[in-house]
Amino acid sequence: MNLPAAQALPTAPVAAAGLVGGYLVARATGVRPLGGAVLAAAGVLAGRGWLAKSGAGTTAALSAIYLGGFGASHPLAKKVGAWPAVLGAAAVSAGAAHVLSDRR
Repeated sequence: MNLPAAQALPTAPVAAAGLVGGYLVARATGVRPLGGAVLAAAGVLAGRGWLAKSGAGTTAALSAIYLGGFGASHPLAKKVGAWPAVLGAAAVSAGAAHVLSDRR
């Protein structure tokens, strides 16, 4: 699959922005599904880049990390606070995207 624009996209910042932006939108508006839409849109955009650069297996792994970070941030927020949990999830997802896809 050749997606030249997707191959040029640095996905680490997109993944981080999806997690942080989704949280910010949900918090600012009080509409959690709207934050989820931001999370999903960034995930799809990053996923296109992962698929174009690294293939289906890496895309599946990075998608699991992205969504797992979102899920893990909720119980983690009860222990360390919302912002540290969201920023931690964003950092892990962005780091994994950089190492497994963007460095290529």
